[in-house]
Amino acid sequence: MAGPLSGVRVVEMVGIGPCPFAAMMLADMGAEVIRIDRKAKPGEDHPYPVLGTRHDVTARGRRSLALDIKQPAGRLAVLRLLESADVLLEGFRPGVMERLGLGPDACLERNPKLVVGRVTGWGQAGPLSQAAGHDINYVALSGMLHAMGRADSPPAPPLNLVGDFGGGGMMLAFGVVCAVLEARTSGKGQVVDAAMTEGAALLGAMMYGLRGAGSWSDGREANLLDGGAPFYDSYACLDGKFISIGAIEPQFYAQLLALLKVEDPVFTKRWSKAYWPDLKAKFGALFATRSRDDWCRLLEGTDVCFAPVLDMAEAPKHPHNAARRSFVDIDGVSQPAPAPRFSRTAPATPLAPSAPGADSAAILADWGFTEESIEALRSREVI
Repeated sequence: MAGPLSGVRVVEMVGIGPCPFAAMMLADMGAEVIRIDRKAKPGEDHPYPVLGTRHDVTARGRRSLALDIKQPAGRLAVLRLLESADVLLEGFRPGVMERLGLGPDACLERNPKLVVGRVTGWGQAGPLSQAAGHDINYVALSGMLHAMGRADSPPAPPLNLVGDFGGGGMMLAFGVVCAVLEARTSGKGQVVDAAMTEGAALLGAMMYGLRGAGSWSDGREANLLDGGAPFYDSYACLDGKFISIGAIEPQFYAQLLALLKVEDPVFTKRWSKAYWPDLKAKFGALFATRSRDDWCRLLEGTDVCFAPVLDMAEAPKHPHNAARRSFVDIDGVSQPAPAPRFSRTAPATPLAPSAPGADSAAILADWGFTEESIEALRSREVI
């Protein structure tokens, strides 16, 4: 496949959230990723109905092998696949892979160069490592959830962008690429332990630095970048839609006031937090006098640091996103294109997600299994 990771082989144990997102990122960049799906029982419903369909965007770009790993032959098949893999990705609770006979020791014995990428909420060890949790819990423990939302409301969940995808999936993908590069020098694999609570905390590195310097308070909506500053926030427009303003630097703020034809001297007090509530109310009243499109015509493309707040139906159609082809249509589903961009080894448009087990025999054949061994797995209902 095209892309900077062409030639890298990855085995992904099926999961939800951060692990498939990391696998998607690697596949987007050209890695050959095969997905080990759970072999479902006839008539069994999946608790997440979108999985295994064309709408399962984070499953794009890779083929699916449905395997019963509770059978010894299924576990042996996974170990055999790992003999020619660079990376194993898994997102189970600590100890699950070990109980299946697929823990790091067993995998590295088969392939000493293998990188075992593991992503969990709390990490592989620690007092909470065996506790259940979800994105919001991991972000809460990182200190980041407390900082998000309005002052008069409880902390607002940041979708699952900060824990699952930023702090988990992206950190896992980054970690395994680092380990693969190191293995090419040392000839030795290793385990990558990606904990979402640590990844979420790392995303807040700048805020921790500002807090240490006394420039960030623990109150919500009280800081430069959390909606406290009147010149860095979203505002409602006449039509009920929203715009975003980020005029931090003095030249950008000056241009904003000039284009808005604001002459009230109170707007020069913007660095005094005592004036922030008054300035926010004045900005809010002003932006509520016109529609979002009117503000776009006046402010978009200038240096005031402006953008309309688009919903997910609007974003792919915006002229800038359309010009850069920031979104792609795959099997009728609009979705974000692979990122970032590469000048020489550009990745191809990802393939649509495969249904669980759709490629089982083909994957096994491509990875060195004989027709006889494939038929034996089929006859035992392992695939």
